[in-house]
Amino acid sequence: MKHVTRIPHYRFRRYTVFSVFILAMLALFWRALDMQVINQAFFKQQGDARHLRVVTVPAHRGDIYDRNGEPLAISTPVDTVWLNPGEFVEAKSDVKDLATLLSLDKNELLEKINANQKREFLYIKRHIDPELGKEILNLNLTGLYLRREYKRYYPSGEVASHLLGFSNVDDIGQEGIELAYEDWLKGEAGAKRVIRDRLGRAVDDIERISSAEPGKPVYLSIDRRVQYLAYSTLKAAVKEHGAVAGSAVILDITTGEVLAIVNQPSFNSNDRSQLKPGTYRNRAVTDVFEPGSTMKPITVAAALETGRWNSKDNVHTSPGYIRVQGNAIKDMKNYGTLNMGEIILKSSNVGISKIALSLSQDEQLDMYMNLGFGVDTGSGFPGESVGALNTGRLGDFERATMAFGYGLSVTPLQLARAYAAIANDGVIYPVSFMRLDKAPQGEKVISKKTSKIVRKMMQRVVSSEGTGFDAQVPNYNVAGKTGTVHKFVAGGYAEDRYLSIFAGMAPASNPRLAMVVVLNEPSKGDYFGGQVAGPVFSKVMSGALRLLNIAPDNLKMAAQKVRSGQA
Repeated sequence: MKHVTRIPHYRFRRYTVFSVFILAMLALFWRALDMQVINQAFFKQQGDARHLRVVTVPAHRGDIYDRNGEPLAISTPVDTVWLNPGEFVEAKSDVKDLATLLSLDKNELLEKINANQKREFLYIKRHIDPELGKEILNLNLTGLYLRREYKRYYPSGEVASHLLGFSNVDDIGQEGIELAYEDWLKGEAGAKRVIRDRLGRAVDDIERISSAEPGKPVYLSIDRRVQYLAYSTLKAAVKEHGAVAGSAVILDITTGEVLAIVNQPSFNSNDRSQLKPGTYRNRAVTDVFEPGSTMKPITVAAALETGRWNSKDNVHTSPGYIRVQGNAIKDMKNYGTLNMGEIILKSSNVGISKIALSLSQDEQLDMYMNLGFGVDTGSGFPGESVGALNTGRLGDFERATMAFGYGLSVTPLQLARAYAAIANDGVIYPVSFMRLDKAPQGEKVISKKTSKIVRKMMQRVVSSEGTGFDAQVPNYNVAGKTGTVHKFVAGGYAEDRYLSIFAGMAPASNPRLAMVVVLNEPSKGDYFGGQVAGPVFSKVMSGALRLLNIAPDNLKMAAQKVRSGQA
């Protein structure tokens, strides 16, 4: 019988195990070769798709400053919470803690996520504090992410809100300076490639594709100190007199720069619940009104410029009224014979009408147009109104009423610009909301001689014998004119609804500032321009002259106060 040699069982097992290991090593080697060499590009693409992302690098919006470098609008970093609904639902993440941290309703949040499962991007909450953002990330919820953004903040709140406007949640300017200078203020977002972990958090920057370019800063002509003073004073006056609204504008007459521009009622740009249509328009730029008796000095200037009139010429106003084209024009009483200065002092409608009708239509309207009525001020402010000035063929009654401020409409800013030209010896400048290094090219629209004569006439208005007595400024001479206008309503002019106006300049002997104050429908008794708008002018102008270190020109008044111990 033939003997057969058998392999021991322990050797068979050894060979088997060894063969399995060899095969496993060959398989791993082949897999590595496949991934690292043969199909390297494919697997790299798949890995990158899961962990490599191109993310936006937000750009800082340019800050806005006043003329002295004080911040009026700044951007602060915030986080925005978003998620990938598909990833979030697939991981069966719980929304309870997320809803609690974000003060959201749990059921509403869950319903929102489930309704958007097919989307890859869903906002959960915009602009949260970065510290809260850290707490959100610590929840370790799959599909939940943060994105860095910037939120606009306005340190002055409601004080400069109508001027600055605001930007929306995407940091795009919507109103005011934010809108007007959007192209200058907005930045250019950058991009970078990052590696994200399984929770979507960026763990490493791979490369910077493009750098973020921050927006450029803007320096306004506004002096924040004067702005605060004008705002607080106007707000108090509107409340005191029960007015519907109010506006005030201060111009530097040597450059055309706006030093303050305020309105009531106001709103706080930091509180988005207050951003409702109609509340954020800049009334001093957009709203028009009939300027009333503040037009009388301008009509007198037109007459003086013809050379046919001089300041001592008399006008007979008896018996206190005249009829023009069948319509009566009346004074408060019979003033008798008045010279040109007294017509402004007494605010005689009869006297100024006779002066206007002695002029040709072109002589009268040219003065109005040269002083900026019927055209924009050149400020570039969004929504600026040009007012209304009829330059067609006018009847005598229309021309007469224009002479004392009815039948045309202006904005507070336009009226302030016209008075600034009289203050500046007849040179008018475009209005600027930007800080200027030097005065722009002006236009000579009134002679220096006429400007000085008219200013002298208006000084009498702000004296103990004038209607603008309450607009006086301690230690300074003031030139100005009051206006009390019946409001136009459907069917004619209301007998018991008024606009109270004061327009003026200081120091009168060497003017630097022009200011206009308008209060709409005062309802608590007083309504004359001198009574209601005059005190606002006095308080704000007094503070502005002091803040800007403009020397007093009424040394006699100052000396009297020193002697009496009041200084």
